[in-house]
Amino acid sequence: MKYLSSFLLIFTLCMSNVTADDTGFTSIFDGKTLNGWDGNPKLWSVQDGAITGTTSDEDPIQYNQFLIWTQGEVDDFELKLEYKIEKGNSGIQYRSFRLPKDYSIGGYQADFEAGTKFSGINYGEQFRGILAKRGEKTTIGENGKPTVDETFAKSEDLQKKIKQGEWNEYHIIAKGNHMIHKINGVTMSEVTDADTDKRRFSGLLAFQVHRGPAMKVQFRNIRLKRLPLSDGRKKIVYVAGKPSHGPGQHEHNAGSLLLSRLLNENHSDKLVATAYLNGWPGDPTAFDNVDGLVMFSDGQTRHVAFEHRDAVSKLAARGVGIGAMHYAVEMLKDETNQDLISWIGGAFEVDYSVNPHWTAIYDKFPDHAVARGVTPFELEDEWYFNMRFAKGMEGVSPILTAIPPEATMSRKDGHHSGNPAVRKMVAAKTPQHLCWTYNRSDGGRGFGFTGTHFHKNLTNDSFRKTLLNAACWISKIEIPAKGIETPTPNQAEMDANLDPKPAKKKKKK
Repeated sequence: MKYLSSFLLIFTLCMSNVTADDTGFTSIFDGKTLNGWDGNPKLWSVQDGAITGTTSDEDPIQYNQFLIWTQGEVDDFELKLEYKIEKGNSGIQYRSFRLPKDYSIGGYQADFEAGTKFSGINYGEQFRGILAKRGEKTTIGENGKPTVDETFAKSEDLQKKIKQGEWNEYHIIAKGNHMIHKINGVTMSEVTDADTDKRRFSGLLAFQVHRGPAMKVQFRNIRLKRLPLSDGRKKIVYVAGKPSHGPGQHEHNAGSLLLSRLLNENHSDKLVATAYLNGWPGDPTAFDNVDGLVMFSDGQTRHVAFEHRDAVSKLAARGVGIGAMHYAVEMLKDETNQDLISWIGGAFEVDYSVNPHWTAIYDKFPDHAVARGVTPFELEDEWYFNMRFAKGMEGVSPILTAIPPEATMSRKDGHHSGNPAVRKMVAAKTPQHLCWTYNRSDGGRGFGFTGTHFHKNLTNDSFRKTLLNAACWISKIEIPAKGIETPTPNQAEMDANLDPKPAKKKKKK
């Protein structure tokens, strides 16, 4: 009983430190390592359970450098952490972007210092300069300059709330274009960014060491809470699988980055899109405020969600839309494929479906939101067909339908190449559904798209629009009459972020 009483006392003391204000926060630092963070190893380490950044007078840095959180990006969120600084200036970057120099970052910064002037301000690191001084509530105009709407406190009075050289709590709240900085529970600055050209709704999270005299800064108890997006906007998460196939094929990472960037750059009034690369996200908050999940990966046991089916099913139960591109429409026959069908309404089934390369001709489209703005096109791809759909096609709406030519049956029968039943269908010129949507019985939505083997096909405007319409539709974003329009990517954009592919082995003479 003595040990039980001691345990209960310790448990009660620990729980007394957890308040209602802390609910929904998730730790993004393990307290021991820099796993999930990337920075110059000469400058960053973990000391006494805290992320620690140091510079020296003997080997000074030439520009401000950052430790970057690599597990994801932040959009609408709250961040709480404790910081302590000895000499110099530092800051917490958020919704930020990489610059050309190594570990260099630009964007919004929650500033703090060992001095008495800047802690709590909103500073645009290589991003328009000071956006709000301490004690100010400002609005950033279209010219990128702040207008002071209110001076709610004197800077020197706010400085008294900060414990010099000790641990302080920083609390950042970013919702839509509105940002608040608090230190030790006291509001220090507030910004509304109405600069539609430069304001940012999502981006990187990072910590700063500042050039100049030697300094030391520490961060601990780093907790993130994602918030539902403001103003009715929705969040789309692309999850890209690991590299596979040859150059320009199965470009899961590059394709996901391209589609998410096009959505962000052209439809930020409707949504925020983000891409997680090379497999299932390590970010424990990745899906906390998601409305639509789109998976683009290999299939079967290499499917990006194969080991995470329970997680996807829980998202679906929440009403999150689920989409799958190309090989991600296939897991394994029976149980795992049934999971996939329950999310997106259809799946590729071994010894039933086939995966030939062929040119599909699309000249008619249904009266459906995902077909809005899509005009007739024809394109070669690895268009899977004879998919296994939900029983009776209930809830399934075909979007892209074409008739496979006889050449699709040129291979021998095999697990993916052909079978007697599908040969009869091709001979009878039976139309095949190659992209479809799904209205789930739980009120959620899904889609499947069998193309996208070739990365270059994303330059076809109707092909790309179908994919973007589908991603927005499952996220319950209203699709305009002309569809989700984006500019045709140029070659440089198509070449960006391509996976390194192994060189072809030379044949021995």
